[in-house]
Amino acid sequence: MTAGDPVWRVAMARSWLFVPGDRPDRFAKAAESGADVVVLDLEDAVHEDDKGRARGNAVDWLADGNQACVRINGAATSWFDDDLPALAPLGDGRLIAVMLPKAESRGDVDRVAAHLPEPVAICPLIETALGVLRADEVAAASRGTRLVFGSLDLMADLGTGGEGIELLHSRSQVVVASRALGLPAPVDGVTTALGDQARLAKDVRTARGLGFGGKLCIHPDQVEAVNRGMMPAADELRWARRVLAAAGGGGAVALDGEMIDRPRIERARAIVARADGAGA
Repeated sequence: MTAGDPVWRVAMARSWLFVPGDRPDRFAKAAESGADVVVLDLEDAVHEDDKGRARGNAVDWLADGNQACVRINGAATSWFDDDLPALAPLGDGRLIAVMLPKAESRGDVDRVAAHLPEPVAICPLIETALGVLRADEVAAASRGTRLVFGSLDLMADLGTGGEGIELLHSRSQVVVASRALGLPAPVDGVTTALGDQARLAKDVRTARGLGFGGKLCIHPDQVEAVNRGMMPAADELRWARRVLAAAGGGGAVALDGEMIDRPRIERARAIVARADGAGA
């Protein structure tokens, strides 16, 4: 994985902006929003009568030289087998990733991988109870690049009326599975409260505090707050750079009257890597 390639870009992305596949008039605006990744949605945002047209819109836009991730239809749907053959020829850098809804097994990811060239990243959406239970298995798939948490579908599956503490365990499961299997920090679900910047900022802080490295967006106005909130704060970054300078690649050091041991040095390295990677 090198800077600039699709897998690297997907691994580092903070903001993932959905745009309905049946609204090609919005594609360019999404690309100009500042989002790290634009997600052309063929699934939930598109009525079943418009699936073919949405797929054609996505293919045409990518064929014109644009880059995006595409959320395909789930493996259990009748549209799944048509989505992948249409998208596969665009896996030369234009189709940077495929997002797989309701991923529940390693086999689900492998089915997608069988149709796509190697440079295309695969992002399984964990959004069912079974998906959460098997998050480690999904994360272990050889082509799985980064897990994504689907809060709304999971709420429906669990029958819960809230996405705060009610989904805390599930969110942490996805974070732990990602870390244990060596994947990048996962992408958190959407904030549905449009126009509520305070709520969005709170959701981003919570997501980052739990160990997420990115967040799904459903409106261009959410992008800037997500990009900013997923970056280390200025004082946090200054602390990390001072720690690394003091450690000099060695063991525990004293800094500002505190003992900085290996876990905190590793934390400092992660902060600096996150900031440098997003900047690149």
